[in-house]
Amino acid sequence: MSSISFDRWVKLTIFEQMGNIGSEVGRAIAAERRGDTLSRNGAIFRALDLFAATSKSLAIQKSPRLREVLRARDQFLSLFFDSNFSEADKIENYFMQFALAARRKDR
Repeated sequence: MSSISFDRWVKLTIFEQMGNIGSEVGRAIAAERRGDTLSRNGAIFRALDLFAATSKSLAIQKSPRLREVLRARDQFLSLFFDSNFSEADKIENYFMQFALAARRKDR
């Protein structure tokens, strides 16, 4: 993880982690829509890095949420590698719910 250390990442709530992942997911989708392959690939790799950190954190905690995070990662990758881009709006909405929940918690 380049922008945040794993020690700091694990201190975030699952809502904050998934909201941050969602930011990269959104960047990847937006870049794909613009036809910007370089930006798309960068966002995909950053999202995968965050998915990996979240998965590692949840595995250490033996959290039942691990399965959902891995499923979300698979659905995200399916957009780009299984010609399933028609589901992009649904994936963006899924992650937006985490960002909204994280924000609501802060208030």
